[in-house]
Amino acid sequence: MTTRTDAPTRREQILKEAARLFAERGFHGVGVDEIGAAVGISGPGLYRHFPGKDAMLAELLVGISGQLLTGAKRRLAEADGSSADAVLDSLIEGHIDFALDDRPLITLHDRELDRLRDTDRKLVRQLQRQYVELWVEVVREVYPGLAEPGARSAVHSVFGLLNSTPHLGRAGSLPGRGAMAELLHRMARGAFAAAEA
Repeated sequence: MTTRTDAPTRREQILKEAARLFAERGFHGVGVDEIGAAVGISGPGLYRHFPGKDAMLAELLVGISGQLLTGAKRRLAEADGSSADAVLDSLIEGHIDFALDDRPLITLHDRELDRLRDTDRKLVRQLQRQYVELWVEVVREVYPGLAEPGARSAVHSVFGLLNSTPHLGRAGSLPGRGAMAELLHRMARGAFAAAEA
C-alpha cells in the first residue's frame, strides 16, 4: 500500500516478491534462492538486506498493519471539518486500495501470522486494534443507533468483506479495478447500514 511514485528500492522489490511467493506457496514452501531469483540477485545476496525469511515476514506483516493505521490517521487529519459520512467513505476507500492492491499480504496475514515471533505478532495485533478503534469512532458517528460492541463487530465484518479479495479469483477475472472498488464500497456501506437496522 505505497503511495510513492518513484522506483521501488531493492529492499521494497524483495519484500514485494517475498509476499507474492509466500502467498502462492506458503512461507516454508519458498527458499531465499527463489526470492533472490525473483529480484535478480543471488539468495545469499538477500542477507545484505534482511537477516532471513523470518525478518521479511515480520516486516511485511508489521509494515502493512502500520501503513493501514498511518493511512487512516492521515485520512482523518485531512478530513478535518468534513462530515462523518465523508470521513467513513475515505476510510473505506483507503482499505479498498489495500484490499485490491495488496492481495498477497491479505493471504499472508491469514496463513502466516502465527509464524511471527511473539513480540512481532503482538505488535501487529496492537496496530490492528488501534486501526479498528479509529473506524469504530467514525462508524458510531455515522450510525448512532449502533452501540459500541455492534459497531466494532460491524467494522470487523466489513474488513472481512473487503479482505475477501484474494478469494474472488484471478485479477483478470474480476470487473475492472474501478468497478470492483465501487462494488466493494457499496457493499461496505450497505453492511454498516444493515448493522444499524
